[in-house]
Amino acid sequence: MPHNSDNLPAAGQVQFLTVAEVASLMRVSKMTVYRLVHSGELPALRVGKSFRVPEKAVHDYLESAYFDVG
Repeated sequence: MPHNSDNLPAAGQVQFLTVAEVASLMRVSKMTVYRLVHSGELPALRVGKSFRVPEKAVHDYLESAYFDVG
């Protein structure tokens, strides 16, 4: 899997999710996702008036939240 010098995936390999997709994946409301984005807990890219969230960021957030609980 080719990576650049910073060990980040190439732009074409990053999968972005809509707020609705993130909400569905996390089993929360879209408003909860917006709150996470606006608070900085979940990184997002603004595209016009919409947000796109990198899929890896969602998994990283869920993993860290899981470990914070127990």
